Amino acid sequence: MTTPNPQSPIPTPGSTDIVLAFSGGLDTSFCVPWLQELGWKVHTVFADTGGVDAEERRTIEARAAELGVASHVTIDGGPAIWDGFVKPFVWAGEGYQGQYPLLVSDRYLIVDAALARAHDLGTNAIAHGCTGMGNDQVRFDLAVKASGDYRIVAPIREIQKEHTQTRAYEQQYLEERGFGVRAKQKAYTINENLLGLTMSGGEIDRWEAPGDGARGWCAPRNAWPAEPLRATLQFVGGEAVALDGNEMPGHKLLAKLNTLFAQYGVGRGLYTGDTTIGLKGRIVFEAPGLTALLVAHRALEETVLSKQQNRFKPDVARKWVELVYEGFFHDPLKTDLEAFLASSQQMVNGEVVLETRGGRADAVAVASPHILNSSGATYAQSADWGVEEAEGFIKLFGMSSTLWAGVNRG
Repeated sequence: MTTPNPQSPIPTPGSTDIVLAFSGGLDTSFCVPWLQELGWKVHTVFADTGGVDAEERRTIEARAAELGVASHVTIDGGPAIWDGFVKPFVWAGEGYQGQYPLLVSDRYLIVDAALARAHDLGTNAIAHGCTGMGNDQVRFDLAVKASGDYRIVAPIREIQKEHTQTRAYEQQYLEERGFGVRAKQKAYTINENLLGLTMSGGEIDRWEAPGDGARGWCAPRNAWPAEPLRATLQFVGGEAVALDGNEMPGHKLLAKLNTLFAQYGVGRGLYTGDTTIGLKGRIVFEAPGLTALLVAHRALEETVLSKQQNRFKPDVARKWVELVYEGFFHDPLKTDLEAFLASSQQMVNGEVVLETRGGRADAVAVASPHILNSSGATYAQSADWGVEEAEGFIKLFGMSSTLWAGVNRG
């Protein structure tokens, strides 16, 4: 008997247990029977990173049972995603390419949960439902490879070798085996977690205006409440610790912000970006709570950091964001950059009042013992230096430019 190639999706004799990162969506639902028919015993793991309610969680567990998995476990990933991603991301304060708030960074926590389950089962085989065209395959694979010697099976990449209309093929495959496909999954690829929601597929991929169905948490304009919303966030060391005076764990605070600001349509965007593998990617995203956090944190940070910190920090932030976006979550440079980000947050303590009337959030008040203001001077109003000092500063500060103009004028 010929032993399968280690790169083959066919299991090696005597080693048939495989752990599948499972969300219950079209792609991961397809993976289960596809792997089973190759001879794998499929064990599914759903890392609940905060994007589903109790009913949806039960639906995912029921879906795994319907598909006939060997075992299924659900992991609470809220605390891990707050500590492992949200804190350093808010410290960084930058979106990818200035826009996208890295909403699928829960992938790294999902990998951790899948690897822990594989360790419990005594197997080194890991499966995921990422496509061969997207970024998630890079994030999954690099995170797994950085964690040890594991065998990775990616069913969607495998079928893309033969089928160009992948989603249609997956739907047909499941339906021929008696498994239904939820209507929304037929139209869009949807990702939800504590960080927010992304949607792709259909008219979004065609660079057309998103349809009415391409909406998740954020209320449309005609459903925004008439009264404005105000929320007060307290920060200690750059980390949000309380909302409206109520202390709570970070992941619960973010979940509450999602609920509050989604009512006002805050944090919704349509984004086109450069993917890791070189294609252009277009998505609808919604991140109401994360957007509120970023606005509040930046308002506080701008008042307490020095001028040089505020100038330099975005360069570090952009590099950190690029590493996380492109799959280098475990690269030592990311750890190095986080050391700087953590150091920069020592004086980021205080309260910020956010206000929204719909569509955006504004920081309308900031209070901190570390605000860098002078008791004797107020911008554009009064100063504790003389006119001669101001004129001398301007002369010296602009010396190079003034000299150039004098030498080259006319």
